[in-house]
Amino acid sequence: MTLTRFVTKNAFRNKRRSILTIASIGVSLLLLTFMMTMWRGFYIEKGSAESTRRLVTRHRVSLTFNLPAFYREKIRAIPGVVSVVPISWFGGIYKDQKPENFFAQFGTDPDEFFKTFRDTQIPEEQSRAWQHDRQGVIVDDSLATKYGWKLGDRIVLQGTIYPVNLELNVRGIFHSTPDNKSVYFNAKYVEEAVNFFKGKAGTFSILAASPADVSKIASTVDDMFRNSPQPTKSESEKAFGLEFVAMMGNVKAFILSICSAVVFATLLVSANTMAMSIRERTREVAVLKTLGFTKRRVLGLFVSEAVALSLGGGLLGVGLGWLMVYLLTHSPQFFSFFPMKVTFGIWVVAMLTSGLVGLLSSAVPSYTASQVNIVDGLRHIG
Repeated sequence: MTLTRFVTKNAFRNKRRSILTIASIGVSLLLLTFMMTMWRGFYIEKGSAESTRRLVTRHRVSLTFNLPAFYREKIRAIPGVVSVVPISWFGGIYKDQKPENFFAQFGTDPDEFFKTFRDTQIPEEQSRAWQHDRQGVIVDDSLATKYGWKLGDRIVLQGTIYPVNLELNVRGIFHSTPDNKSVYFNAKYVEEAVNFFKGKAGTFSILAASPADVSKIASTVDDMFRNSPQPTKSESEKAFGLEFVAMMGNVKAFILSICSAVVFATLLVSANTMAMSIRERTREVAVLKTLGFTKRRVLGLFVSEAVALSLGGGLLGVGLGWLMVYLLTHSPQFFSFFPMKVTFGIWVVAMLTSGLVGLLSSAVPSYTASQVNIVDGLRHIG
């Protein structure tokens, strides 16, 4: 009988209680893993090297207001600007209004789109085919898989914001990270059909020469149009995406409060389990001391049991958390500006948290048990 096997045997001497404890810790760690994944995606992940060089210019008041198209050339003349492309939300209906048929649709300039979004991957011949077809559209590869779209297929988007139905030819299938589940068509198509949209753009995506130029360009653009009828707000692509997160409220405080509550609840569950287990084994402690086990060895045995149970629950929870994030991000209805991925770092933090919870929850009852007098322990009935 080795010490490792002795600890394992004792940890599962009451199998029902041990399994329920592991399950409780697992559920808590699942939630903790998901919250940490959200935090990483929203506030830590910087995106690709190209995305750190991009910024978005929109109307200062609201995204519902368009900007004049001539702003593009003025922005292009600013030092540090590599390229500028208009991006306009279309918001049409594909097939019907069921949630599973919703995806993002944007009008843009095919000639300069890939100069700005260099991290979007598409075969060169498909890019050229899109540029030479006014009714052409490029589609995200996940959408192509979902709907069975192939090159040359025709899709129809029913206009809701703009009174026009777009009949589009699939000219390219692209891949992006994170998967944005979007389609892009030539904005000229809408301009020719809708009078009030002529000479307008929803936003402008700008590629800067370096990440250091982003803040300079943003302030220059906003100063340039500060006193115009359509003032602008320019910010990095990351900050632009976080504005949508901010619409849900104080997400940072929400995530931190959930994580704190999860850790505290897990600590209580583990502490209760260990207190019950150690109290039932008072006579066993006395026997161990009679056999020559020191106080330090007894303390180590009980702490090891608690940590083993917590790590088992942590491993279960992180595994389920990874599975949940994977299924969510691969769901046809999922759409996010941010990469959602359970990284190795999240695994490590979650497992360290579960181990620390086991250590803290068992510290007091284990120390109390190690101090038990042999005579008093043998007299104990319980």
